Amino acid sequence: MHLKSFIKHVVFSASLLAMAAASAQSVSFVEPADGATVKSPFKVKFAVEGMEVKPAGALVANSGHHHLVINGAAIKEGDSIPFDDKHLHFGKGQTETDVKLPPGEYTLTMQFANGAHQSYGTPMSKSIKVTVK
Repeated sequence: MHLKSFIKHVVFSASLLAMAAASAQSVSFVEPADGATVKSPFKVKFAVEGMEVKPAGALVANSGHHHLVINGAAIKEGDSIPFDDKHLHFGKGQTETDVKLPPGEYTLTMQFANGAHQSYGTPMSKSIKVTVK
């Protein structure tokens, strides 16, 4: 009976660790700050926690690359990120870029996705607002 209890305890502990690891996964903007006023072109730096940045191509667990959505929301989990002027891909594993936008107010949404450009969804996205002067 002790062995069964021990096994249940180990399985339960492993589940808690897996949930903790999953909840520790997030993305953030290093710069610019939310609400910043910037001059074009401006530097955008990405950060990710709990996952590894890898170039597009191979599907490797707990890895992916960044995308920047201009004036758009997070991409639904599992959906492919479009290839257009509004969705910038950083498939070489880049963690920063210079963005050139005309004057105006913008919502920038960072979206992390797997090697096939399939979104990890809202938990792996972050939006900020910037004003370009």
